[in-house]
Amino acid sequence: MLEEAALKVVRLHRFEGESKLKAFVDVSLGDFIVKGLKVVEGKNGCFVSMPQERSKDGKWYDAFYPATDEAKQVLSKVVLEAYQE
Repeated sequence: MLEEAALKVVRLHRFEGESKLKAFVDVSLGDFIVKGLKVVEGKNGCFVSMPQERSKDGKWYDAFYPATDEAKQVLSKVVLEAYQE
């Protein structure tokens, strides 16, 4: 189970302007750093997009993702709270 205390935003780079991409975020998860999360403006507000990499078939796939819905909610909450500060 992922706890908020184990998850910390270590870098947040905001973007100005009219782009839907609002920020790049790096988080620490215990002794690991996950780079390349994005805060994106969607139809229903901001959401967290996972880091992605392009495969040989030209499609983009998540390189990191939470294993449970609960972990995804905790990750999103921590990142979006840091973005709104």
